[in-house]
Amino acid sequence: MFGNVLNSLCYLGDLCVSIVSSCRALIHQRDTENTKFAQRRSQTKTLSNVSIVLALLLCMLVSSACQRMPVPTSVEAAKPAAKTREEQKSVAKQTETYGPPRVLGRLNDAAVNESSGIVASRNNPGLYWTHNDSGDGPNIYALHEHGARRGTWRVRGASARDWEDIAAGPGPQAGASYLYIGDIGDNEGRRSEIIVYRVKEPTIKPTDSSSSKLKPLVTDDAEVIRLRYPDGAHDAESLLVHPVTGDLYIVSKIPFANPTVYKATAPLNTNGPITLKRIAELNVPSLFGGLITGGDISPDGLRVALCDYVDGYELVLADARAPFDQIWRQPLKSLDLGKRKQGESIAYRLDGRALLATSEGVHPPLIEVVRR
Repeated sequence: MFGNVLNSLCYLGDLCVSIVSSCRALIHQRDTENTKFAQRRSQTKTLSNVSIVLALLLCMLVSSACQRMPVPTSVEAAKPAAKTREEQKSVAKQTETYGPPRVLGRLNDAAVNESSGIVASRNNPGLYWTHNDSGDGPNIYALHEHGARRGTWRVRGASARDWEDIAAGPGPQAGASYLYIGDIGDNEGRRSEIIVYRVKEPTIKPTDSSSSKLKPLVTDDAEVIRLRYPDGAHDAESLLVHPVTGDLYIVSKIPFANPTVYKATAPLNTNGPITLKRIAELNVPSLFGGLITGGDISPDGLRVALCDYVDGYELVLADARAPFDQIWRQPLKSLDLGKRKQGESIAYRLDGRALLATSEGVHPPLIEVVRR
């Protein structure tokens, strides 16, 4: 499931914020649903407070354990000395699909300190787009596949509340490439609507690399796509757009439970809120459940990549002629994405033959795994 259980446990300290936030979101949701029943509300608060205390105690125990036990410093060191038969089968399957992770370079733009999403540029082969998590302005950053800066753009008409992922796909103008930026984070579970910004993808010139966060270039006007969940607020960090149909997907983020896949069918209305459709639940092969932090659909529309803080996962459409949404019924295969401080992004290379991932932190590594 993971290359090394100890390494995964040490990441649990980063996950505790998500766990506690999710517990708080449950408090809010249950209180809202039970406003007419004072006794139930009291019981719900008590139960939820106990959940938070237990989560905090778990964080303290793991933090203490990680301080006492050394963490491997490389992917090879993180592998256990001996594997069970099931683990050997899992590694064999992974080896058949993707090679070992390798670092292509590091993002050299210091302004990118919380890379929370990444996508391959359609207009500029060999380049990628990324953005920061909450705390930055409405900026997107272009980078070379080895991490070199290629420019900064401010997305005109957008604001950044909690940007979590970025995708590329078709839009209103036939033949044009659009970027979709997901302002979909909701740690407290309080947002009645989430927003996806759609903007024509800029064409990057060599001189654009001199732009910066302080002196950015400016995109075309962004369209605002307002979305609502059919079953209450959810935290989410994964946004996907089908490369042919333009259908939009969001995968919820939830600890120790199955994440849900929601869909908005193209064409996407920008005149009013769209109610997403709940279409699937995913069984993530992880100790921590559905803490999905990023996702992408392959350029040929036959594969889906997802990631959490530690690992990557892939679903493959069994029959290329089948409707795409059957892909959510397929099993998730685990992928080793190497050592990341806090992984929140994954994307297919433009040719679909590799996956790339970044991490939060200043000058994070750009990691690639190549499909065999």
